[in-house]
This record gives sequence, structure tokens and C-alpha cells, in this order.
Amino acid sequence: MCNRYHPLAYYLLGCGLLLSACDNDGLDVLDIEVPAGYELSAGTSTVFLSSSVAYDSEAPWVSGDYLTRFVRGDRLYDDVRTSTNGLGGGLGPVYAGYSCGSCHRNAGRTRPGVWSDNGSGAYGFSAMLIYITRKNGAFFRDYGRVLHDQAIYGVKPEGKLKVDWQFGQFEFPDGEPYELAYPKYTITDWYAEEISPDDLFCSVRVPLRHVGMGQIMSLDRTEIERLAAKSNYPEWGISGRCNYISERGVTCLGVSGNKAQHADLTVELGFSSDMGVTNSRYPEEICEGQIQINQGSMMGLSYDQLDISTEDMENVDLYMQSLGVPARRNVNDPEVKRGETMFFKAGCHLCHVTTLHTRPRGSTLLAGTQLPWLGNQTIHPYSDFLLHDMGSEIMGVGLNDNYVSGLARGNEWRTTPLWGIGLQEKVNGHTYFLHDGRARNFVEAIMWHGGEGEASKNVFRKMPREDRAALVKFLQSL
Repeated sequence: MCNRYHPLAYYLLGCGLLLSACDNDGLDVLDIEVPAGYELSAGTSTVFLSSSVAYDSEAPWVSGDYLTRFVRGDRLYDDVRTSTNGLGGGLGPVYAGYSCGSCHRNAGRTRPGVWSDNGSGAYGFSAMLIYITRKNGAFFRDYGRVLHDQAIYGVKPEGKLKVDWQFGQFEFPDGEPYELAYPKYTITDWYAEEISPDDLFCSVRVPLRHVGMGQIMSLDRTEIERLAAKSNYPEWGISGRCNYISERGVTCLGVSGNKAQHADLTVELGFSSDMGVTNSRYPEEICEGQIQINQGSMMGLSYDQLDISTEDMENVDLYMQSLGVPARRNVNDPEVKRGETMFFKAGCHLCHVTTLHTRPRGSTLLAGTQLPWLGNQTIHPYSDFLLHDMGSEIMGVGLNDNYVSGLARGNEWRTTPLWGIGLQEKVNGHTYFLHDGRARNFVEAIMWHGGEGEASKNVFRKMPREDRAALVKFLQSL
């Protein structure tokens, strides 16, 4: 359903009129000095590919036994799991996707069901996760934190998601039009008692790209903490902070996930929550205590063994952390260079930090295997991996999803790493961005920035059309 007269349009149009009347925002940036030498996105893990496998190829240092394990992990990542017991089985009874690759095609982000199906897909996956909570932040006893909208044959899914898209039409000060899309969620077909919308927060997350995951796991945490201490730019309204979470019984700095809510790649959590595959870290079925357990038993499932070994999960972990990161492209193109200058002029680099470093020993996989090749690297992820307020909800407008993760509030999000983002259309055939895929291109993604991103968005908004286009071309080069 499309509604082009949603209050979103009137609210943002009003903001646009106000902004066009206030040219002096105190953020005229002159004498921009842009550093050079960002072609090698991930040091020794950089790959020079721009095809559909640009995210899905091993780093140059992967060889010997590591290459053998990489291939095994790649296969386990992509192979479709079934509901049978034994090798390759264990799917369900309820789940979100039937393989890692079903949602992360080519280690990227599969076209999400919020657009292709306007909600839950009918093909065994929807390429999204549906987070639900009570409005007081508590989970629902019969559902947990994620609503699983898929199930094996003979078993009832926990519910189905329907998305109604509403649209607003706007213009830049120079008259160029743009459109913003806003999702309204409805959950139907509840397997248990229907939850009233008055007591329900629903947040949809489309898949993240698995670009540079090894480097993210190898980040120098003290450098991130120093960035948090430094991240205070009152003239831009920016003040980032770390997310500290408890994982494996230890309180630590979160770096992965939309809200930096994980310190590791949580491969085991992915197998458990996304596919219903039990493992040593999560030995219980995700629908434990629900009717789907008995329904699964009636379909031949047994629950007296784990569905995947730690060895296999570590091979998946190795695969993800050993993927190469695409090098930047067209770095000498004059328009790309101009776009990079515009990127700095708009202050984008204050959150999308260009250069970070990895710790000396690199990364350690979930069962103890060391990846020292990821250590002592200079990398260019275009992220500070900090939490930033991206704007609260006003009349249904904004990026606040009301979902708390660790210290992260609903309006706070980890700065998205931009490396490789220009190849998403080549790898996955679409340009849906932001946590819920509402942005259909780079311009829409920028124009959804609020809160700490508001000032930068307004600098972009007032740029001449040619400069806005150059900034987009720069993003396409990453």
C-alpha cells in the first residue's frame, strides 16, 4: 500500500522550507584538506575485484590449510540446510533463513523482503529480521526478541510481517526533486495470542554486508575508545560513544551489528536464531516451550543432538574473517576527487572516520584459531564504530526504532562502515540502505540522517546539484 499524503511529507516539507530560509547555519567549511592514499581498503586483505564476487573472495594471504578451511566455511555458509536430522540438517522448526547465504548473498545483502514482497516472503526466507518488544522494553514470553516468520513444513511460523510504504515528495533548494519512503509495519498470523499494536514496538533489520568482518574483529579497541573521547564536535552536533555489552560472560566493547551490540561475529547466534540450528553455545531450540516443538516432532525432528559442530562453526567464522575487502576504484577521476572534497566539507568524515588500525595479534576465532595476518594493519572502513543519535521519532518520522541493545537507545546507531558500499548494486542487484532498507539510493540514505547527522545533511542539501552528484560518485568509488 502506498500513501503519498502521510504526515511525513508535511513534516519534512516544513523542515525543508525552514532550512531554505536559513542559509547561515554556521557550517560554511573552507580550505578543505583531503588526505590521500585510501585505495588499499584493508591492507594485506585488499582485493582488486569489482565483479559480483567482490565481497565473496578470499584475502591474498589465505593459503594452505587456511584455504581448505575457507572453502569448507564458504560451503557451510551457502549450503541450504534442511529439516532432517544429521549432516546439513537441523533447520527450524521456526527460522528466518535457510542458510547464511540466503540473506547474505555473495557475502552481501540479499534484496530484502520489505521491498520485494512488502513483508514476509513465501520462499523460505525474507532477508530480514523482525525484532519485537513490549513498549516498556520487555520481551514477549511466547516470542522472544525475534519474530520468526518462516517454518518447516507442518509447523506454524510465529507470525508474518506486512509492510505498507508511505512516500513524501520533496525538493532541494535548486529544485531537484527527491522522494523518501517510510515503512509502516503490521504483524499478522500470530501463532499464539495476538499482540495489541498498543503494546508493540517492531524493528526490522535487513542484512548487513559481510565486508571486512575480520578487520572489524581485529580493531584496536583502545583506538575506538580514544575516538569516543575525541568525538565531541559541538558545531556539528556530534558526540559519539561506545557501546559496552556482556558477551560470553564478559563485559566488552561492541563493534559489530547495527547498534554495535556484539563484540564477536556471533556465528553461533546466527545459526541458532536465524536458522534454528542448535549448537554448543545455544543448545536449545529457539522455540523451546512453544507448540512448534511438538509440531516439529510430528514432522520427524528430534532434539537430542546438536545440529552443527563447533569445528564447522569455526570454519564459517574463518571464512567470514578471511574475506577480502575491495579496493577503492576510480580514485583519480576528477569528479570522484571533487566528491571526496564534498564528503569532508559536509563533515561526513567526523563519524565515517577514514582510517583506523588493527591490534598487533589480529583476530582469534571462536574456537581459538589465530589469524595474525589481520594484525598491525592500516584500514579504511569509513566508520568510527561508535553510537550516534540519528534522530528521534516525530509524527512517525526518523530512525528511532525504540529498540535497546546494550547501552544503545532506540535513536542510536553504529556508524555504518562504507568500504565496499559502491559495489553493492553489482554484488546484490540493489541499492537499499539503512537498517530497514527504507533508503533506495545514496541520496535518500543521506536525507534520512537526523540528530547528529542533521548538520551534515543540511550542508549536502544546500550544495549545488553538481556537488551532490559528485559526492554520490565518491561513495560509489568506495
